Amino acid sequence: MQNENLSGACAKLGAMEKVNLQEKFAAFTEHWRPKIVGELNGQEVKVVKFEGVFPWHQHEREDELFLVWRGRMRIEFRDRIVELNAGEFLVVPHGVEHRTAADGEAEVILFEPAATRNTGDAQESEFTAPDGVAI
Repeated sequence: MQNENLSGACAKLGAMEKVNLQEKFAAFTEHWRPKIVGELNGQEVKVVKFEGVFPWHQHEREDELFLVWRGRMRIEFRDRIVELNAGEFLVVPHGVEHRTAADGEAEVILFEPAATRNTGDAQESEFTAPDGVAI
């Protein structure tokens, strides 16, 4: 009986399907344009490719988790730099000014609250990605 209730609840929310990250990263080429690949508890799971240097910014209310899937990247703070390799992640707390950078292309998974603007409090620029783009 319990399984019937669970499957009925899942049917209302939509089918649960696995996500192949390799396929998701292969589906786009542009840098600094996060794509939503999953949602849970008000959070979005996004994939993004980095190359070059992103503008300095902060997020007033949102923490961000950066998990490197492939390549290397760094997160720069005003007082230090954190290098991340594939398989490593870092959480940037809200209110902390930072910028991301990668000397070569890096594939990164982001976990952040839904509708988080990628450029935070920075002025809108060519780096500002549209909200809600899913693949």
